[in-house]
Amino acid sequence: MSAVSKDAKRMTTHVLQKMKQKGEKISMLTAYDYSMAGIIDGAGIDVILVGDSASNVMAGHETTLPITLDQMIYHASSVIRAVKKSLVVVDLPFGHYQSNSDIALSSAIRIMKESGAHSVKLEGGEDIADSIKRIVAAGVPVMGHLGLTPQSIYKFGTYTVRAKEEEEAAQLLKDAKLLEELGCFAIVLEKIPAKLATKVTQSISIPTIGIGAGNGTDGQVLVSHDLFGITKDFSPRFLRRYLDLHNDMTAAVQSYIKDVKSTDFPNEKEQY
Repeated sequence: MSAVSKDAKRMTTHVLQKMKQKGEKISMLTAYDYSMAGIIDGAGIDVILVGDSASNVMAGHETTLPITLDQMIYHASSVIRAVKKSLVVVDLPFGHYQSNSDIALSSAIRIMKESGAHSVKLEGGEDIADSIKRIVAAGVPVMGHLGLTPQSIYKFGTYTVRAKEEEEAAQLLKDAKLLEELGCFAIVLEKIPAKLATKVTQSISIPTIGIGAGNGTDGQVLVSHDLFGITKDFSPRFLRRYLDLHNDMTAAVQSYIKDVKSTDFPNEKEQY
């Protein structure tokens, strides 16, 4: 029998649910522009996350907090134009859902209408329940995000593993069940103990996507710039680099410079 994802003409929240039920792992990567999204979608990825990590890897900010709603819509629009099959999820940026469900709803609707994306992602549990409830009620699919939530970095003060203590672990499990009840179609579990991630995954009926949460989740997500080795200073334990593009691209640029300086480029075949 072929995989659920290969049979699907288009990835949807319903297809992801079937994948969990069938035990087929879900693959997810970030993308922020047309060219990268086209490569990732064409390679067969299940889900593309237009993450607020664009604040880091595209704009050079230290945290995800500075990126704006307009910038997220720009990145999402660029990605959507390249995608033919993947489900596209867009992060709601910091300040657009944490304290006001009216702002959360209007922000989610703007993303959906102006970018053409398929869903949004929010960080947090019961503290943002009202925002999730209103967005879902409006017909916008919502992916949750628990554990290490980068938009709360100044609250945590560190990027260390979350929910190692019993009390926080119990709250995370409670939040996961609440997100399911509120209608989230999936939950990202970031940087939590593998045993806890497995327990959460087995305790809810919606898919879980892990990053630094072990192999017991229903799927995995990485930042594409980390996977391709474009970034070089970020090396957490959970990251596997599949390429070393930073060094390869550096070498290519240096070769180009050398060829230009020596007048080797362009040669007779490369001119009119």
